Amino acid sequence: MSGDRPAALVTGAATGIGRSAALTLARNGYDVVINFSRSEEAAKKTAREAEAGGARTLLYRCDVSDDACARAMLEATEKTFGRLDALVNNAGVTIAVEPKNLEGVTVEDWNRVFAVNVLGLFLVTRAAVPLLRRSPNGCIINTCSIAGLRPSAQALPYAASKAAVANLTKTLANALGPEIRVNAVAPGWVEGEWMQKALGENYEGLFARRARYTPLKRCATPDDVAETMMSLILGNRFVTGEIVIIDGGFSSTM
Repeated sequence: MSGDRPAALVTGAATGIGRSAALTLARNGYDVVINFSRSEEAAKKTAREAEAGGARTLLYRCDVSDDACARAMLEATEKTFGRLDALVNNAGVTIAVEPKNLEGVTVEDWNRVFAVNVLGLFLVTRAAVPLLRRSPNGCIINTCSIAGLRPSAQALPYAASKAAVANLTKTLANALGPEIRVNAVAPGWVEGEWMQKALGENYEGLFARRARYTPLKRCATPDDVAETMMSLILGNRFVTGEIVIIDGGFSSTM
């Protein structure tokens, strides 16, 4: 089935930034492929909310680090919507190990983080390129992180994987232009479940402290990130290879 509405694929779309991205795309007239790997009920909720606004959705369970699964997901996208105009590479994982604790990082942990955050991004992008090249506005948005651009308190494999995402964004922008634009967003601290798990009982206090030292006096929300993604998709037609920091000015002033 093919239609006149543009279509987007969001990986890791069940919760957090991915959920906000999927819903923002739906509100802006896109049909949406909602990718998830484990959070099926949350993904179904995202789909229902997107559909309430008139979007068609395709719910697709896929571990993005599985090449055959990534290719099958894009085949299903073409079969369902007949097109793909935007890809949001948002799926990501981390581990709860402080960066000073080198011995706490297992080889299995390291490989899994890189498999999802870096290899998965590449595999989904590669599978999506033929469809994106047929779009009049083919674009890719990668979810990077401040952790990939400067030292942070994030786990070593996560920070290193996001540095790889930053490099891939620029390298892919060069490789895929002029047909496809490739940009990234690099959030700082984002309210929600991801940081709640990372900070535990210190979440509220540390976020309040962070907000005090941020020029815009609050931390980012998933909707802030999705709004920036949408601006890179709908506008900024002569922008590619860029990484937009979303942290209220914290990293520029501290």
